[in-house]
Order: sequence, then structure tokens, then C-alpha cells
Amino acid sequence: MLSFVAETPIGNFALVALGLVFLIIAGDLLVRGAVSLATTLKIPTLLISLTIVAFGTSAPEFVVTLKAMMGGGEDVGIAMGNIIGSNIANIFLVLGLPAIIAPIAMSTPGLRRHAVAMIVATIVFCAFVYGPEKIDTTAGIILLAMIAAYVAYIGLHAARGDNEPTLDELEEFTEGSGGWKIPVFLIVGILGLPFGAQLLVDNGSVLASTYGVRDELIGLTIVAFGTSLPELATVWAAAMRKQADVAVGNIVGSNIFNLLFVGGTAGLVGTATFSDTARFIDLPVMIGATAILALLIFAQGRINRSLGALFCLAYIGYMAFIASQSALVG
Repeated sequence: MLSFVAETPIGNFALVALGLVFLIIAGDLLVRGAVSLATTLKIPTLLISLTIVAFGTSAPEFVVTLKAMMGGGEDVGIAMGNIIGSNIANIFLVLGLPAIIAPIAMSTPGLRRHAVAMIVATIVFCAFVYGPEKIDTTAGIILLAMIAAYVAYIGLHAARGDNEPTLDELEEFTEGSGGWKIPVFLIVGILGLPFGAQLLVDNGSVLASTYGVRDELIGLTIVAFGTSLPELATVWAAAMRKQADVAVGNIVGSNIFNLLFVGGTAGLVGTATFSDTARFIDLPVMIGATAILALLIFAQGRINRSLGALFCLAYIGYMAFIASQSALVG
């Protein structure tokens, strides 16, 4: 594959931003095209939700992580930083910012069982980080087996007619994406995702080397923020309609897929190790954010405007802290 790397830091930043644009647009178009094609072929709605929508909405994180793991070296840090940073951003930023507009309740039926799955996924992922201190083939197989079991579990409950808060996005992806748009969306998505990942990872690696920062920083900040933008846009739009409550299930599901599906695939492609900073700063922040969200769900509380502002401040503070630490190291 051709490599597009700028010769100046400004150019690298520009190409990283362009890569994010490609990832966001291509990922959305791929899911819309695939959902419309499946609907046209009369594939059951439940099956579409459990496969195309569930896995497709994690496409940006997946493709970036896959590209980074295949690159090896410092790119691996970008891959793991993407997973950890996306989960942090999904909770503190994606839920915090829209809550400033309209409070988000945690009382959606069926949400608690997915909170349990999120906790289990976090524990297992972190067990590999703090135990053998790596995500390798063994970890990959276990994580992928867990995501398969999770999808089967969702399917079982949905087939019985239980409320499934993680399957609320299907209607959104079928609007305005039929007819001739199906092949166009599929082609743009299939070509755009790897191209965007190539731009982002290659130029992100150069930036990390140029500024002498730890490799995870690019994944934790620029990449994680960018790949969380689709979720932010979804929750923001729901908040504007005073319906952000239903989006919480998709955020929980996204975090589960990041850890199990994206993390599991990374383990099959290569071996990821973690720096001391990642193990003692970044992972604890992700664990803390996950615990806070789980507690709110179990208590059926809500993220009001004040808590939403605190979430945003926590995210900004975390970004400032890791940037300052990296600057000191550099």
C-alpha cells in the first residue's frame, strides 16, 4: 500500500486530520450501505443489528488498530492507546458534553446487564495487561470468544422480545441510503477506511517520533478523540431531541466491542505490550471511568448538567496531564 507521509509536522497534523475525516465518513457510509443491502436482501432485522451495525460502528477503531498492529514497533502503542483512549472519551466526553444540554438518565430497561458485560470485559482486558503484561494470540482468542458470547447473549434476549438498548441504531442507518447509493456507499467505505487508517497511523507515528513522546499518546489523544466523534455526534443529536437516554446503551456496547472485538483482533495480528505509564495512569483512568458509569447505571441515576460538566473537565484534565507528562519525558 502506498504511504503518504508529510515532510513537516504541520503536514503530518494535516494528514492525521484528513485520515480522521476519511475514517468517520467511510465508516458511516460502509455501515449504511451494508445495512441497506442486507435489508434489500430480506435479511432479518435482528441479524443485521447484531452483525453489521454492532461491528460496523466500531470500524474506525478496528481498522486503525489493525493497521497499527500490522505496522509493529511504535505503531502498536497507537493501537492500544486507541482502545483505551476511545473508552475514556466515550464516557467522559461523549456522555459528558451532551449532558450539559439535557440530563441523561441511566434507567433504560435492560441496561444493567450490559453494564455487567462492560465490567467483565474491562476486568479481563486489564487482567492480561497486568498479568502477562501483553495482548497476544492467547488473549486475542479469549477476547474474541467473549465478544461472540456477548453477541449471542444479546441475540437471545432480543429474540425473546426483551428490551435491548444496544440495538437502537438500525433505523438511523437505513434512512436515505437505498437504491444506487448502496454500491457507492460500500465502495467508498471499503476504500476509505484503510486509506484513512494509513494516513492517520503513518503520520501519527512520525509525530510521536518528532516530538519524542511515548507512542501511546497519539492513540490516546488524536486517534481516540477522532474515532469517538461518530458516537459524540449521535448522542449530541439525541440530546438535542431530549432522547439521549437511549444512546447510553450504544456507548456501553461500543466500549465492550473496543475491548473484546478490537482488542481481540489486535492480539491475533500481533503482540502488544504496555508502558509503565499506560499501566499505571491510562488504564486506571479507563477503569475509573468505567466504574463511575457502571455505578450510575446500577443506581439508575442520571448525568445531570453539573455532572456532565465534571465529566468534561475530567477529560480535559486527563488530556492536559498526559500531554504535560509526555512533554517532560520528551
